[in-house]
Amino acid sequence: MISILKRAIVLLTALALIAVPCATCLAGELDQDKDLMGGKMATDGLIVRPLGLCATVIGGAIFVVSLPFSALGGNTKPAYDHLLADPFKFTFSRPLGDF
Repeated sequence: MISILKRAIVLLTALALIAVPCATCLAGELDQDKDLMGGKMATDGLIVRPLGLCATVIGGAIFVVSLPFSALGGNTKPAYDHLLADPFKFTFSRPLGDF
């Protein structure tokens, strides 16, 4: 029973990871009407922004751990930009519903 449940969870997770980018690509081709913008804003506020916040926190933790190595390598600024600044801008600086 547990094995079937684990397989179902893995299958649903894999399908979600495939379906979300495909749906985003298809949604970009649709006309911009008020219902679609409302759905994009709701999706952004309820799903994408919390994931962006998680990415910001995890990227910050990875940046702190990798800081001594990036300082020795002389690439502290690119590490900061990619691990902390980009997820922060994606989460907090763009308009709601603008992917």
